Amino acid sequence: MRILVAGATGAVGQRLVPRLVRAGHAVAGLTRTPGKACLVRDMGAEPVIADALDPQAVHAAVAAARPDVIAHELTDLKGASDLRRFDRAFASSNRLRIAGTDHLLAAARANGVKRIVAQSFCGWPYARTGSLVKSEEDPLDPEPPAEQRRTLEAIRHLEHAVSTSVAPEGVVLRYGAFYGPDTGMFDAGLIDQIRRRRMPVIGGGTAWWSFVHIDDAAEATALAIEQGSGIYNIVDDDPAPVHMWLPTFAAMLGAKPPIRLPAWLARMVAGAPLVTMMTQSRAGSNAKAKAELGWRPHYSSWRQGSAELSQPGPSL
Repeated sequence: MRILVAGATGAVGQRLVPRLVRAGHAVAGLTRTPGKACLVRDMGAEPVIADALDPQAVHAAVAAARPDVIAHELTDLKGASDLRRFDRAFASSNRLRIAGTDHLLAAARANGVKRIVAQSFCGWPYARTGSLVKSEEDPLDPEPPAEQRRTLEAIRHLEHAVSTSVAPEGVVLRYGAFYGPDTGMFDAGLIDQIRRRRMPVIGGGTAWWSFVHIDDAAEATALAIEQGSGIYNIVDDDPAPVHMWLPTFAAMLGAKPPIRLPAWLARMVAGAPLVTMMTQSRAGSNAKAKAELGWRPHYSSWRQGSAELSQPGPSL
């Protein structure tokens, strides 16, 4: 099968491309940066250089790659650490979720691509009422904090455009919070914040989160390239509240327990989005992905995977 991975040098892309190559697929890797072409080649794929926000460039890239399937893993998370200005921090990724998605779908339809699999997120976008662990049928938040509205609109756009697409058939994967070597919860910056007790438990830490090891996310994506339709939560088997997972992560790193910060004070210091994500967000169930994709996370719990990663050695 011929597969174009858009965002081949991103967190998921770097795990997904080698896995697809090992499975015998002919893989092309789309990247905007010419300097990353060598990385794409080192992973065993053919580099395709194009700006995903340029519709003509995207059309030319898809026409040249002639893929049967496109994996849409486009993100731009540089400078996305200021959660007080959430929509500003994720503005580049939101453009990729809207315009980038539209350009890929248009190019896919023009070039006879059969399938597109796109990255979304499982967690804070869900409505903050009802069950603490949500299925794909549960609604997204109708009234997110003002600073998150544009980001949620971009997520809604991507999910609707892809999941309702018939030609190509569309699949949306709502990944949980990533962790893995140098990724997500084990990114060097976040590790430093936890060790310095700069990541507090806000309020009661009553928000629920879902996690997924980056390798399990890539494996689910590889399965979705060949089967399934609609939307899937790609998360491990162990959703957990903040007041449980954050102190556990700290202990695994040998750090002191996180400080506790009242929600009213955190809202003044860090803004409403972070307070919401630490006190009200919902987790996701992976039952549908297991049933329809045949996916089973190798790391069934963030406790297992992060304990391995937190051991002294090259992983950190």
